[in-house]
Amino acid sequence: MNRAAVDYSLYLVTDRDLLGAKELVATVEQAIRGGVTVVQIREKNLPTLDFFRTAQAIKDVTLKYGVPLIVNDRADIALAVDADGLHIGQSDLPLTVARRLLGPDKIIGVSAATLEEALAAQNEGADYLGIGAIYPTNTKYDADQVSLTELAAINNKVTIPVVAIGGINGNNICDVITAGAAGAAVVSAIVAAEDPCKAAAALDQMIKAARRI
Repeated sequence: MNRAAVDYSLYLVTDRDLLGAKELVATVEQAIRGGVTVVQIREKNLPTLDFFRTAQAIKDVTLKYGVPLIVNDRADIALAVDADGLHIGQSDLPLTVARRLLGPDKIIGVSAATLEEALAAQNEGADYLGIGAIYPTNTKYDADQVSLTELAAINNKVTIPVVAIGGINGNNICDVITAGAAGAAVVSAIVAAEDPCKAAAALDQMIKAARRI
């Protein structure tokens, strides 16, 4: 996977609590078929063995479609399944340590809520930034709020891709793209949808429309 060539446009973050009766791996595949360009597997409460097996199954799907698989927080899982990358927050493993563990070829993304955090991550070698929460979200209760103005300001100061995250759905996804984000990270708008493929396709079209404005 060429780290510099990743398309962050429609970035899916998993959350099994939102699946309802759907199955996670099948939902991820449907979302990719609808237009998802990056998949991040996030499992905060899953035992390590279950997380590993789930990540392995999802890696089989992402590999089939040529879509990068990013593991949230867990460098050990990322290494174990040979994922394409790792996403870390401000209180997770330091970026310099993560890079030493994963090597020079893996994607490493960092969550940031301020310009200072964004610039520090860029200077330490992050490949992309997850900026948010842009809107209130039920999937991450402790997230700091970042306005669209702040998102645009961060995007103007950094040279690596910015992915907006937090409460993004069909009602506001165009706003984060027009603010300059390289992509939008989506959770419930796809994972909780009755038809994840259709939901992802609709969001993909909105992103493309916003870029034409």
